[in-house]
Amino acid sequence: MGARTTGRHAHDPPAFHGTVELLRHESDALRGNPLGDPFDRELATYRPPDSAGPGPFPVLFVLSGFTGRGQAFLETHPWRRGIVARYDELVARGEARPAVLVLPDAFTKLGGSQYVDSSATGDYGEYVGGELVELVERELPVDPARRGVLGKSSGGFGALRLAMTRPGLFRAVGSISGDCAFENTFGAEFLQCLRGLVPHDGDPARFLESFREEPSLAGDGHAVINVLAMAACYSPNPSAPLGFDLPFDLVTGERIDEVWERWLAFDPVRAVHDHADALRALDHLHVECGLTDEFHLQWGTRVLVRELTALGIPHVHEEHPGGHRGIDHRTLHVIDRLLEVL
Repeated sequence: MGARTTGRHAHDPPAFHGTVELLRHESDALRGNPLGDPFDRELATYRPPDSAGPGPFPVLFVLSGFTGRGQAFLETHPWRRGIVARYDELVARGEARPAVLVLPDAFTKLGGSQYVDSSATGDYGEYVGGELVELVERELPVDPARRGVLGKSSGGFGALRLAMTRPGLFRAVGSISGDCAFENTFGAEFLQCLRGLVPHDGDPARFLESFREEPSLAGDGHAVINVLAMAACYSPNPSAPLGFDLPFDLVTGERIDEVWERWLAFDPVRAVHDHADALRALDHLHVECGLTDEFHLQWGTRVLVRELTALGIPHVHEEHPGGHRGIDHRTLHVIDRLLEVL
């Protein structure tokens, strides 16, 4: 399996001191995926300016959150400069260590993939952790011995998941407000999902049909699509009508324990016990969350940190006054922390 480059072009060259390229490629891992999402993808990449030297450079995979794509990090509007433009300015001024940034597009019709392999969405773990790693090393001046991964929200979950399930692939990992302690995160959202299904006669299939015509996240719309997407990632079932099982009863809202257990197997709070050796082998593990996080991830992050400590897994834990949104500066902070090691 692999990803074959079919084209490349510069993105908004006047806006950057370095070079931002969009690498068009075909993915074998995503070919024939069950949602019919494109296997012909565009990979956004950043290479430092010539003043930083020819490389090879450390490489950081920066993973977007749910409903996001890597291309969104490339915003160059003067009032809304994205993470890449802000990092580029710091590198040009000599205030940040130079690195290649890789910004995957792991979007699906359900809003995201959690960067895992699933029979309901496709093999996005292999796509990012296998194919894109190989493509980047073939196309860009990177040092494979200095590879890191980070992300926020679902991207933070994905960074941890890839580090746990692909030992040795990354040396440094950063999770910013990453999904964890699923009971805190999803408990109330399951009920919001049920409420959002009421106008659709309680039928997820009808909701999805309507959502595809008008993808609105207003009201309970975000809760519904989020829960359906997570079910596709955490509890796929090829024999189910939609390709996945929900962890609660659609009539009463009562938890279906067997399905919920499948979700919990992905919860970092539990998964760290199964993958402790992979995390201990990292050169750096950074975990953080804002104290006013709207999805209650600050409390789950503290539980995760407790488990990491109990398992003897070295890590750095930081908290800040912010919430879940509007914290791009934290991504720049974590990039700097990882590059201190790489």
